[in-house]
Amino acid sequence: MAKRVRIDCGQVIAFQGGEHRVLDGGVVVLEGETIVHVGPSFSGEVDEAIDARDMLVTPGFINTHTHLAESPLDKSLVEDVGKRQFYYSGLADMLPARSAAMDEDARRACVDFSMAELIRTGTTTVMEMGGIGDYVADAVERAGLRAYIANGYRSGRWFTRDGKKVEYAWDEEAGLRGFREAVAFIEQVDGRANGRIKGFLSPMQVDTCTEELLRLSRQASESMGVPLALHVSQSVFEFQEMVRRHGLTPIEWLEQIGFLSEWNILGHVIFIAGNSWTNFTGDDLAILARHGASVAHCVWVFARRGLAMESFPRYQAAGVNLCLGTDTCPQSMIEALRWTAVIGKVMARQTEVATAGDVFTAATLNAARMLRRDDLGRIAPGAKADVLFWRLRSLTMTPLRDPIRNLVYNATANDLQHVMVDGRFLMRDGQLLTVDEQTVIDRLQEAGERMWARLPEGDWAGRSIEELSPPTYRPYQA
Repeated sequence: MAKRVRIDCGQVIAFQGGEHRVLDGGVVVLEGETIVHVGPSFSGEVDEAIDARDMLVTPGFINTHTHLAESPLDKSLVEDVGKRQFYYSGLADMLPARSAAMDEDARRACVDFSMAELIRTGTTTVMEMGGIGDYVADAVERAGLRAYIANGYRSGRWFTRDGKKVEYAWDEEAGLRGFREAVAFIEQVDGRANGRIKGFLSPMQVDTCTEELLRLSRQASESMGVPLALHVSQSVFEFQEMVRRHGLTPIEWLEQIGFLSEWNILGHVIFIAGNSWTNFTGDDLAILARHGASVAHCVWVFARRGLAMESFPRYQAAGVNLCLGTDTCPQSMIEALRWTAVIGKVMARQTEVATAGDVFTAATLNAARMLRRDDLGRIAPGAKADVLFWRLRSLTMTPLRDPIRNLVYNATANDLQHVMVDGRFLMRDGQLLTVDEQTVIDRLQEAGERMWARLPEGDWAGRSIEELSPPTYRPYQA
C-alpha cells in the first residue's frame, strides 16, 4: 500500500470548477504519487502529517520550452550585445560560435546544472529540445523531475560569412536521418522513471526544415500521440525569409502544408503578421486559434534584447492557448511569470491585462491542456503530487492578501521552501536532495571558462570573447 500523507496548509491553490481557486487553511492528502483529497479538512487516517500551515501550496510549474544543454552558458555572454542588421537576434551571429565552442562535457555540465536551477525555481515538468536526449533522460531520472524530451533535427542551418547577412546551408538527408533517430528515441525513452519521462518531436526551426520534414513530423506526432514543437516567428530575418520563399507568413505557410494541430507547442511566435517589426498584414493569431495550436512564450530571451510579444493579452483575446517557457538563462519560471505579466502590460499599455492569474494559469493549466494531461498543473484528486511549498512569512511575501499576486510580483527563489514531484521531495527546507549543488556550480564555471577561450574557433570572424561580448567595465589597474 502506498503511504498516505496529509499536508496541513496555510493556503492552497486548489482546482475546482475548471479553474484555480484559493482555499484558506486547506488540507491536501497524497497516496504515493497521487493527490487523493483536497478540502477544508480530512478525518481519515494517515501515515504522515506535514505541517505547512505557514506556507502557500501550489501546483508545480510546467516549463514548455528549454535548451538545458546550452542555456546556462548564455550568462555573461549574450547580454547587452546585438546587431541591428539581424534585428538584434543573436541566432546567426553569436550562438553558432557559442555552440561550436562547447565540448561534450560542457553540455553535460549545463544539463546537470539545469536540474538544480529548475528545481530551485519551481519547474516540476520540463520540455527539453536538444541533441543529447539520453544524457538528459539520465539526469532527469536522477534528479526526480518530470520531463518531455526531444532530440531536435533540421534540414539546414543558419550561418553568416560576413556578419551582414544570414545564409542557409542545407543537408536534407541529415534532417531525415535526425527525424528517424528522434522517433526511435521516443520509443526508447517513453515511460521511463515510473512514467515521469516521455518523448516528443521537435523539428527545430521553421526556416531550417523542408516541407517534407515538417509533414513527416506532423504525421508521426499524430500516429504516436506525442507533442510536436517548432521554433517559429522567432526572428525578423526568419519572417522575411519565409515571405521571400513562399509569399506567406511562417504561420500561414504552416497552415498551408497541414502542419498545425492541437499537438503543437510553437516556440516564441513573436514576429507575426501585424507585428510592428514585420509591417506585414494578415491574421496569424486567428490561424493558431483555429487549429488549437499552443504557443510557448519565453519572455526574457526577447526582452533582454529590447523585443517583445505584441502582446500577451492580444494573443489571449484571439483564443490562442498560451504557455510559458524559460528558453535561456535564468531558467526560472518565477522570473518568467513576472516578466510575462509586466511586459504584457507594457506592450498593451494597460494595467488590468496580463494579470497574475493569467500568467499563473499559462504556467500550469494551459500547459497541461497542451500536453493533454488532466493530472498535471493542478491540485485536485487524481492529479500527480507535483507540489510547491512557498513561505508566507517572508520579506517578499508579507503582507499577504492575494497569494498569487504576491507570488507573481514579489516572490523569489528563496521563498520556495519545498518541491515535490510524484509525492517525493526533491527539495526540502531549501536544500536540494537529489542534486549536488556545489558540484554542478563548479563544473559549469569550468565549462564556461573552456568555452570562452574557444569562441574564436567557431566564430565567422574569429573574434575573441572580449570582441564578441565586451566587458561591462574595464579592469582595475594595479
